[in-house]
Amino acid sequence: MIGQQSLLVTLVELVDRLPVPPAPANKKRGPGRPLVYTDRLFLKALVVMIVRRLHTVTELLSVLAQPTPEIRLLRVLLSERGKFPSRRTFERRLKALPDTLPAQIGCLGRHLVALIRPWANSGRAVALDSTVLRARGGVWHKKDREAGKVPHTSIDTEAHWTYSGWHGWVYGWKLHLATTVAGVWIPLAARLTPANEADGRLAAKLLEELPPGEEARFVLGDTHYNAPEVRELCENQGRILVASRHGPYPHKDPGVEVRRLFHELRSRAIENFNGQFKSIFDGQGQVPTKGLVNTTRFALGAVLVYQMALLYQYEHGRDLRVGLKAFLKAA
Repeated sequence: MIGQQSLLVTLVELVDRLPVPPAPANKKRGPGRPLVYTDRLFLKALVVMIVRRLHTVTELLSVLAQPTPEIRLLRVLLSERGKFPSRRTFERRLKALPDTLPAQIGCLGRHLVALIRPWANSGRAVALDSTVLRARGGVWHKKDREAGKVPHTSIDTEAHWTYSGWHGWVYGWKLHLATTVAGVWIPLAARLTPANEADGRLAAKLLEELPPGEEARFVLGDTHYNAPEVRELCENQGRILVASRHGPYPHKDPGVEVRRLFHELRSRAIENFNGQFKSIFDGQGQVPTKGLVNTTRFALGAVLVYQMALLYQYEHGRDLRVGLKAFLKAA
């Protein structure tokens, strides 16, 4: 057996203690035989893949075939009733896993807020934003896309273009996020889409995963979230939307100074979180995966592992603002 120094084993074991999101009310079991293995088993496999930078089932199974004490224990943790899933089972269940990750991230985010109490000494605010992830391989230019021509096999045809004021034109994906505005940045909700998806259209899916309105009172966003439907949704949930206004600067309306203060708080939280997140999971360059399903599994899996690292640090009385990258690298 291996000792407690194996942080990867500790994280995999932590999956068994994560809160379980409520099952959808209208969910029905599909045709075919009942599932042999629980979703938790494949959530554990995802943690191994994210921490060890494994992005295919082949890579995962190659690592799990190694005869080391740590790997033998991981195989036990990835077995149920003495059975280890087949390659085909791993492929099928890991392909379906991304559909469940937004609810799991939201559930764990609410749990972390209840434990850590990030707003104990500050306003109860949440920041919404998206960050761009570059697609793996080449780019699919507009003229080739319109002609239905894929000039190179490295191009990820499920990605798309967006324009970033910081990066310019980027071909890839958007990771849509909601995080706490506090001394500790806790991701509360996450979704991945092709990069051309409008931020405001994802706001509803992020808001539904937040703590109740009396806990997460203020929702801070840029101009992309300043839309009537987003404002109405916030009001129905008992929240107050504070978003940048459209139109030329400088704004001169009575609320401009208040919005400027909130915008600075939002930027400090979400921009710094995005930078730390990309630094930990090597998100500054191209993503290591291809296709919407695989990239969603990678990006949302990384958000979940970040949350789990926060939970581990909290349970061991460590500083939640530093050391996360070193901790996950050590695992």
